[in-house]
Amino acid sequence: MRRTYDRAVAAAPTYPEVGASVGDGPLPAGYDHVEERARVGGVEEFARARDGLFAWALQRHARVAVHPPDARPVPGTTVVLRLGAGPLHVTAPCRVVWAVDEPGRAGFAYGTLPGHPERGEESFVLHRTAEGTLLVVRAFSRPDRWYSRLGAPVSGLVQRRVTARYLSALHRSANS
Repeated sequence: MRRTYDRAVAAAPTYPEVGASVGDGPLPAGYDHVEERARVGGVEEFARARDGLFAWALQRHARVAVHPPDARPVPGTTVVLRLGAGPLHVTAPCRVVWAVDEPGRAGFAYGTLPGHPERGEESFVLHRTAEGTLLVVRAFSRPDRWYSRLGAPVSGLVQRRVTARYLSALHRSANS
């Protein structure tokens, strides 16, 4: 993991539309898109959900390891995500490309680096609304490795399953 991380720190993102997941505008053409929204609690859960989000609770509760484990999701931070166990795992180098931390809105996005099975960006943003705390996950991606291109239909299902895990994870984290 350390060697993968060291290579990732020196690498540039694998896609030109860096930052395109910010806001509510259209995601870039030529990619698969994911946009999911879920209520994660009441208005009072926003602070706890924000703390969990910035501590990688979504990823950890979804059984995605984060290296280095104490990384803060601020622009420029490089991480290597690892999904799976033993010899059946995938490593995914990423860099945080933007972050927001305002009253009523908090989140960040990471983009892919060389070695990631996909090419694109994923954002996680909490919104405090009158109805409660809402998490919005937006992503644009396309296969970047031979195995992800070969298994493109499966890759899309995996991404949607992991997104569902993220939504469930933050709900558990904010309400525990």
